[in-house]
Amino acid sequence: MTKKVNIVGAGLVGSLLSIYLAKKGYTINIYERRSDMRKISMSAGRSINLALSDRGWRGLEGVGIADEIRKIGIPMYGRFIHHKDGSTAQQPYGKDSQAIYSVSRADINMKLMDLAEQQANVTIHFDERCANIDRKKLKATFEHNITKKITDTSSDLLFGADGAFAASRLNMQLQSDRFEYNQHYIDCGYKELIIPPGKNGEFLMEKNALHIWPRGSFMMIALPNPDGNFTCTLFLPFEGEKSFANLKTNEAIQHFFDTEFSDAVPLMPTLIEDFMTNPVSSLVTVKCFPWVFDEKIALIGDAAHAIVPFYGQGMNCGFEDCVVLNELIDKHQENWEEILKEYESLRKPDADAIADLAIANFVEMRDKTADPKFLLQKKIEAKFAANHPDKWIPLYTMVTYSPHIRYSKALKEGEKQQTIMDKIMARPNIENNWESPDIEAEILQHLAG
Repeated sequence: MTKKVNIVGAGLVGSLLSIYLAKKGYTINIYERRSDMRKISMSAGRSINLALSDRGWRGLEGVGIADEIRKIGIPMYGRFIHHKDGSTAQQPYGKDSQAIYSVSRADINMKLMDLAEQQANVTIHFDERCANIDRKKLKATFEHNITKKITDTSSDLLFGADGAFAASRLNMQLQSDRFEYNQHYIDCGYKELIIPPGKNGEFLMEKNALHIWPRGSFMMIALPNPDGNFTCTLFLPFEGEKSFANLKTNEAIQHFFDTEFSDAVPLMPTLIEDFMTNPVSSLVTVKCFPWVFDEKIALIGDAAHAIVPFYGQGMNCGFEDCVVLNELIDKHQENWEEILKEYESLRKPDADAIADLAIANFVEMRDKTADPKFLLQKKIEAKFAANHPDKWIPLYTMVTYSPHIRYSKALKEGEKQQTIMDKIMARPNIENNWESPDIEAEILQHLAG
C-alpha cells in the first residue's frame, strides 16, 4: 500500500484532504508557503466570507468534524435585498429551514489546520515555498521563506492544493507537452469593508441573511460573523464611470456610498479608512487539464479549478473533491492508477460546470435580484417545484442543497429549465395570471416534450 503523501498547500482543501488520507492510514506532510496564520495577526482585506452549503457539510461530515465547524458558522436562510431607494426585500434560499452558513475563511482554515494536526500522522510545515517538483523522481523541493534552507522530499503520492496561482500546477505545466490552461479575469475587482457590531455587541442588520445591495453593473454584499460584525465586500469595475479608478479621494468615496448605499453608510464608521487601507483584489476563473500526472501526482481544489465566489461554491467544490477521492479509494481498494483516473474524469466536467454557473450568478446577484420580472419567474418556479417536486428542482437548490446531483447535471437541467421559463415569461399579461392552471399545464407540456 502507498503510504507517504506530500500535499502542497495547507489551505482549506489541503487541510481537509490530509484528514481524509490520515484516517485511511497514510502519512501526510503538508508544505505551506505562508506562515502559520494561527500565530500571526491577520491583515484585513482579502478574506471574502465563505458560504458553506450541503456539499461542504458532506465533506466535513465524512471525517466527523462538521460539529466543530458549525460552532464558527452562522446560518443564512435567504437574501436580504437593499434597494437604492432604501426599501428592502427578503428572498428565501430554499424551503423550510434550508440555509447556507457564513464562515470566515481564516477561521475555518485555522480550525481545519487544528483538526489536521490532531491526526498523529499529519505534519504541517510552514514558510515552505514550492520551488520545484520533479515528475520523474516524484520529488518536491521547498525553500524556507526565512532561513532559505532547501528541503528535498520524496513521496508515494503528491497533491497540489496550493490555490488559484498554484506553484504545483505551474510545475506540471512546464513539464507537460499538452497541458491546457485558461485563466479569465472578470472586469470587476473586490474590496473588503466592515459593519461593526452595535454598542452591546449586537448585530445591526438581520443576522441570518446574506445582504445584497444590487446596483446593475456592481454590488455590495455583507455576511455575518459570530462576533456581531458583518464582512462587507464591494464588487465594482476596475475602470469606468462607477469604478475603483474613480474612487481615489475621501470626498469621492463618501459621495459614492451616500448615493448608492445610503442605508449602509451610518453602520460603517470606519468606511473611509477601510476603503483607503484595504486592497482591491481581482477575481479569476482557472480551467486546466490534465489534473493527474504519472498516476502519482494530482491537482485538487483551486489548483485544479479556481472559480469566482458568486455561487458560494469554491470551498464546497473543493471539499467535494475530497469526498469523491475518498469514495474512489474505497471503490478501487488503494489502486491509485484507477483512483486518480476516475477522479479526474468525474471532477473535471463538474468543476467546469460550476465555474460557468458562478459567472452567471454574478449577473443574477448584481442585476436580477432587484428585477421584478426575475423575481416573478422565481415565484413561478417555486410554486411549480412545490407542486411537482419529482419534475422540477430549482437550479439554486440543485447546486446548493442537493450534494448528490452533480454540478454538470445541474447546469444542463438549469439550461433546460431556463428555456422553458423564457417561454412562460413571454406570455402576455404573465404578471397578472401567473397563478393560473394554464401556466402549470404549459410547463408540464414542455417537460414532457
